[in-house]
Amino acid sequence: MEILLRQLFIQSFINSSWYERYNETPPPETVTMIWSLVVSVFAVGGLCGAISVKIIAEIMGRKKGVICCSCISIVAAVIMLTSKAAKSFEMIIVARILFGYAVGLGGSFHLMYLGEISPKKIRGQITLTSANFASLGKLSGQFFGLSEILGREELWNVALSLPACFSIIQVLVLPFLSESPRYLFIEKGDEQECRKALQTLWGPGDYKQEMDEMLTEQAAIEAAPPKSPVQLLKDRTVRWQLVTMGLIYWFNQLSGLSVITIFSFDIFMESGIPEDKIRYVTLGLGVCDMITTVASSLLIERIGRRPLFWGGYGAMFSLWVLVTITLNLKDSSYWVSYITATMIILIIVFFSGGPGAATGTLNSEIFIQSDRLAAFVIVGTLRWLALAVIGFIFPFLIGSLDSYSFVLFACVCMLGCLYTFFILPETKGKTMLEITEEFKAITVCGKFLSEEEITETRL
Repeated sequence: MEILLRQLFIQSFINSSWYERYNETPPPETVTMIWSLVVSVFAVGGLCGAISVKIIAEIMGRKKGVICCSCISIVAAVIMLTSKAAKSFEMIIVARILFGYAVGLGGSFHLMYLGEISPKKIRGQITLTSANFASLGKLSGQFFGLSEILGREELWNVALSLPACFSIIQVLVLPFLSESPRYLFIEKGDEQECRKALQTLWGPGDYKQEMDEMLTEQAAIEAAPPKSPVQLLKDRTVRWQLVTMGLIYWFNQLSGLSVITIFSFDIFMESGIPEDKIRYVTLGLGVCDMITTVASSLLIERIGRRPLFWGGYGAMFSLWVLVTITLNLKDSSYWVSYITATMIILIIVFFSGGPGAATGTLNSEIFIQSDRLAAFVIVGTLRWLALAVIGFIFPFLIGSLDSYSFVLFACVCMLGCLYTFFILPETKGKTMLEITEEFKAITVCGKFLSEEEITETRL
């Protein structure tokens, strides 16, 4: 949603509701603290959602889990809608927590479902549709947040409840879709329903090769039963998968993209863009995001995952350095601020077309079925912790470091580029068991683990 709507209108609402309640104007620090809380509790809700993925997936499965997330989002929208009439900023915080919970839970379910219903030849393209529709959602929010539509002070609660529209569509449509074939065969042991789901999703056929691959994975799972998050953390054979996804999610959250999304108004004000033009610049960000994710979905199966990661991080590193320079030169000429805005748009392009596009695909590919639920809990927890930290501290960070706060994002992007270039294996066109072997062979540590397993077997 347009940041002007979220920040200025909600801060005004906090001021007015505080005054009516306590008959005094709140200190600016209090308003900043409550606003930071409104921003950061979304990540707290997302963290709780990520933690509960395994439990709900075991009870409901993939498809019903997504429906559950949509219902939670609808409840959050109702609370957000009524918060203005109730004159309660606490209800905004509650609604943000529930929205975050739905996103943290639904994001994991969505990726699992897409990854498990996709043929491996086009798995990257299918899982990337999650990024496509996430971009569409952000663009819709930015569009409806314009002052000419819903971006007015009297309608901010309506605008912030718009995500429920997509949730209602999901609740109506998802019951008619098939459950995940991999879930039905590997976890439920229902071969007939699995074959039926494959034929519904992929068309007529016996799909013997695909079911043989699932059978091989099922045999591996029977030898190593599903693990809890704690057990998975102790399992040294999946250490590199966990380290890789944990680092990538932290690189993504601390690369500055979430800051652009949440605090774009502050950033463009800092760069010198006129206040009345900022809303259109943020709408341009949404359009670029949408176009880039669609382009990436067409390219990911050709160029693979790794180039999207290291190329995107490398370009973002260079652009953040240039943004820092231009912010310090903004008073030299009026056109410098527009150069800064252009580079921020390019950061969006390289992230959305690189790490942002490939992360969901990679996360759905590198864990076998028995490890996937626990892995989603662990990496989802790390992801939302990073988002909560950056969402809470950035208002204070930009106040103390000014433009030099972006140097931190440049350093994170450089680390992401180096890690994904030198360490991350390519996963394109491989089965999940093949990908697991690739990760085991990353370093001497992986070879040592294999040797250790052989020694224990002999004993």
